[in-house]
Amino acid sequence: MKRILLVVCAAAVLAGCAETAVKPAEVAFFPPLPQSPKLQFLLSITTENDIGGAKSSGLNDWLVGKQPGKKQIARPHDVGSVKGKIYILDRTFKKVLILDLARKQLDFIKDAREGALSDPMGLWVTQDGIKYVVDSARKQVLVFDKDEKFVREYGEKDQFEKPMDVAVYKDRIYVIDFAKMALLVLDKESGKTVQTIGEPGGEEGRFNRPTHVSVDAQGNVYVNDSINFRIQKFDPQGKYLKHFGYQGDTLGGFARPKGIAVDHDGLVYAVDTAFENTQIFDPSSTDLLLFFGGYGPHAGSMYLPSSLHIDYDNVEYFNQYADKDFKLKYLVYVGNLLGDKKLNVYGFGEWIGAPLPAIERKPVLTVPPVKRGPSDKEKK
Repeated sequence: MKRILLVVCAAAVLAGCAETAVKPAEVAFFPPLPQSPKLQFLLSITTENDIGGAKSSGLNDWLVGKQPGKKQIARPHDVGSVKGKIYILDRTFKKVLILDLARKQLDFIKDAREGALSDPMGLWVTQDGIKYVVDSARKQVLVFDKDEKFVREYGEKDQFEKPMDVAVYKDRIYVIDFAKMALLVLDKESGKTVQTIGEPGGEEGRFNRPTHVSVDAQGNVYVNDSINFRIQKFDPQGKYLKHFGYQGDTLGGFARPKGIAVDHDGLVYAVDTAFENTQIFDPSSTDLLLFFGGYGPHAGSMYLPSSLHIDYDNVEYFNQYADKDFKLKYLVYVGNLLGDKKLNVYGFGEWIGAPLPAIERKPVLTVPPVKRGPSDKEKK
């Protein structure tokens, strides 16, 4: 059988986290035991209290000086990270939030004057802590340094029509333009467009309403081609290589693909807002390997997920949430636009406990449909 699917379900409930200590919690593995798990749901972060922070003022009140409440994430639309910090682009506050893991505090980039954000849509954080923020209203990409200070912007008159997302690799900046249905490649120093990848259409290498972009460690570029229901991969020179997914309600298909990310081994992650899950694809065969999340009350479920990010640098801060028999390799963040659990944290790793019983895996000849969660209209 060409495609091997690890069908997962989660039936555990995550207990709350105290302000200064982690309470024992039932674990949720994907796939579930007794299969050999690849991911563990660790916790959801909505306020700084969820990582042991002290009670404090609400972000909106914090911004405008009203009565104290709780600092919290509202609508996480994109995520990035450096060691010790998680950056969250919040569509409600129209700010880039800073979750300081060491201090257990929630803050935000103090954008102002020429660096003021108007309608931020996409975020990319480099390993050295430089933040690139796409602002759709300004039709620009704003840059903040490692100290959260505004340093410059990209985007001359008519260069962008409706920029949606950004990714950076070496001396190139990749900007998705939703209206132009193209990926613009900018020279980092000059800001000039040096290449345009794609044009409207459904053929290979063309786009229909692209929304997200990511780059892997080798410089390959991945674009969420949303209305063509696929993730397209291009080499560093912009040559089309392959695509992942298709239109459909079976495993491996997409209904509303959103955020994408690629790990160091090339595994391709893609969020689907309609199915409310994240799928992982094999980089060579493009086959589906695993999906996790799903709609419902179980631990690790998602509620209108959109953003996705992989983090290798902050495992030490989340080891306390991992099962003693599961060793974390890296973290996977998924942002939920609705519900009371805003940023789900999963750990990718390996089982190091007692050997698990062998399970006979018969070839999968047909794939059952994924049960959909409620539509956006039904949720409102």
